[in-house]
Amino acid sequence: MELGLHVDTSRPPYTVIEVRGELDVYSAPRLREALVELVSEGHRQLIANLEAVDFLDSTGLGVLVGGLKRLRSNDGDLALVCTQSRILKVFDITGLTTVFRIGASVDDCMAG
Repeated sequence: MELGLHVDTSRPPYTVIEVRGELDVYSAPRLREALVELVSEGHRQLIANLEAVDFLDSTGLGVLVGGLKRLRSNDGDLALVCTQSRILKVFDITGLTTVFRIGASVDDCMAG
């Protein structure tokens, strides 16, 4: 399955990037490019909506961690929307639930 990305800038100061499909070694570079581009354009408060992600591997995790580091070094942040137990388990096993702010919806991430 191909990776789908959609950027929504209609909720300033937040920019929401909707991620769909499989986030793996083959597709993760597309997300990395999108995150780098958004940061270079001045977006500092990003929310990655992972609700439509079917699969997430270590490369995808690495891209998300790299995006978080890039944003934090520019006084920004990256929050994640994720309620799928199989995807949350990956964050839990790797200890990344303590690194990322993970909410049940975009509104949760905006409030938190």
